[in-house]
Amino acid sequence: MLVPMKTVLLAEDVEADRRVVRQAMNHMLNVKLIVAGNGAEAVQLARTAMPRVILMDLSLPVLDAWTAMAQLKADPRTADIPIIALTAHAMFSEELRSRQVGCVAYLAKPVQADDLQGRLAAILGEGA
Repeated sequence: MLVPMKTVLLAEDVEADRRVVRQAMNHMLNVKLIVAGNGAEAVQLARTAMPRVILMDLSLPVLDAWTAMAQLKADPRTADIPIIALTAHAMFSEELRSRQVGCVAYLAKPVQADDLQGRLAAILGEGA
């Protein structure tokens, strides 16, 4: 039986951070990673690709992450997509704010592969 791919959207403008996430996800079966380089692109890709989860850097160009997340949560098509906030500036106030806008998790960079894989597996289900 063919298992459908589970799409994960990564909104990240720094290539080195993109590589870290790609490496962390290398061993995850049936998971397809798509990448947006800014907040506006992330909103557009979320609306067209309908990912199962979004990994959102909190420091995005063009459209900031907070505005992008607010737009996604306000849109009935994307409101229920879980968002995991990623940041290099790990502060309690940012974590609290990310939870208030609807993020299901908050991960400090550099992202630890085991932590990211565990969070994704919990959201995507067994065999992610």
